[in-house]
Amino acid sequence: MNSDNFNLSEKIVSPSYIRQGSQARRGHEQLIRQLLEQGKCPEEGWSESTVELFLSELAVMDSNNFLGNCGVGEREGRVASSLVARRHYRLIHGIGRSGDIAAIQPKAAGSSLLNKLTNSVVLDVLKLAGVRSVASCFVVPMATGMSLTLCFLTLRHRRPKARYIIWPRIDQKSCFKSMITCFTLLLTVFSGFEPVVVENVLEGDELRTDLEAVERKIEELGAENILCVHSTTSCFAPRVPDRLEELSSLCSKHDIPHIVNNAYGVQSSKCMHLIQQGARVGRIDAFVQSLDKNFMVPVGGAIIAGFDESFIQEISKMYPGRASASPSLDVLITLLTLGVCGYKKYLSERKEIYSFLAEQLKSLASAHGERLLHTPHNPISLAMSLDGLQANSDKAVTQLGSMLFTRQVSGARVIPLGKEQTVSGHTFRGFMSHSESYPCPYLNAASAVGITREDVTVCIKRLDKCLKTLKKEGEESRDMRL
Repeated sequence: MNSDNFNLSEKIVSPSYIRQGSQARRGHEQLIRQLLEQGKCPEEGWSESTVELFLSELAVMDSNNFLGNCGVGEREGRVASSLVARRHYRLIHGIGRSGDIAAIQPKAAGSSLLNKLTNSVVLDVLKLAGVRSVASCFVVPMATGMSLTLCFLTLRHRRPKARYIIWPRIDQKSCFKSMITCFTLLLTVFSGFEPVVVENVLEGDELRTDLEAVERKIEELGAENILCVHSTTSCFAPRVPDRLEELSSLCSKHDIPHIVNNAYGVQSSKCMHLIQQGARVGRIDAFVQSLDKNFMVPVGGAIIAGFDESFIQEISKMYPGRASASPSLDVLITLLTLGVCGYKKYLSERKEIYSFLAEQLKSLASAHGERLLHTPHNPISLAMSLDGLQANSDKAVTQLGSMLFTRQVSGARVIPLGKEQTVSGHTFRGFMSHSESYPCPYLNAASAVGITREDVTVCIKRLDKCLKTLKKEGEESRDMRL
């Protein structure tokens, strides 16, 4: 209520009580005012009542919620289900306009304000997470793969003759398909567009960027024919983050754009430091990160960020049509609720649990005659060898994966030797291991934001039981053969 309504309320209820209520209301309004003034994530998280008050006030600014509104267009924010309306806090118009996802909507001042504030708060969090010199970002209602495609399509306008993307190999289908999708769209205009897969080099247990091979490809193909280098930070061990500083320097030297897949790297200070350093010593045009993996919201959104505001705006203008506001709404609610302190607490706990997970996996591996692979450059994912399991039976490794899944251990990846997979016409040997011939089968586990010590304890206990069961079955099988 405004001050006039509070004054009128004093004629109905004791003025002292109304003044208390007015003061409480001003407390909520003060937090909202600070957000509007600063555009930054609050230091301390908001209560649900403050968040809901804020969203309600945004919603009444949209035309579909105007009292007496008469809509005669084809897109008037009509919603048949009241449950759906409540789910979206009656913010129905989405974000952007037909030609620009960042544009203001005349019929949706509240939704437009939501969009601008979300991008501003997310930019603040990216800086707090370690990329201090990031200049601009926006939330896009697509997951990481399609968001990367949007970046590649934007580069096409700047480099119309370019035919190739140089890509240090990482075995995740969406990463590869983000480039293939882009090229498929362009085949009507150009021919021969293709990703250039650069195999990783084995250093100890780690798979690392082959910088010499990348530079050879640049010289072989010609810098003017290369759309960009597409590198990766967050990845499954024993693959480790690409050598971003060196790749950024190469891109700067040869005047080649550089797009970084930072899918779940915001939660890692090491990954964010690599991006900051890469931009400092060389060239990074954009880096893309997932909302769900870094901020614990539903799947369906990503952040495209970079160090040149004009290029990030160019990418946002490449998005065709209006867009769903759901990812923006989800991440804004989450960050306002957590605040800087709350999010930093999650990041700190994740790092502590990474060490705990490493200790537990190492102990378990030793008990079963295996070892924790030494991958110090990967700050999120870990891997444990499965040589002994492979020796028992060719099928035992894949069987372990299915056993864990049926025992409700999600996220653990079991990687056998020699698997082949064709993705969009390209055959990867040793698929899922990021290498044509990694020396051993292994199991992955990750310490990602939101993980708890209980998750680790239960996982290790169930994994131990599965390994004992498979070992016993292998021994019985051998006895039968003898």
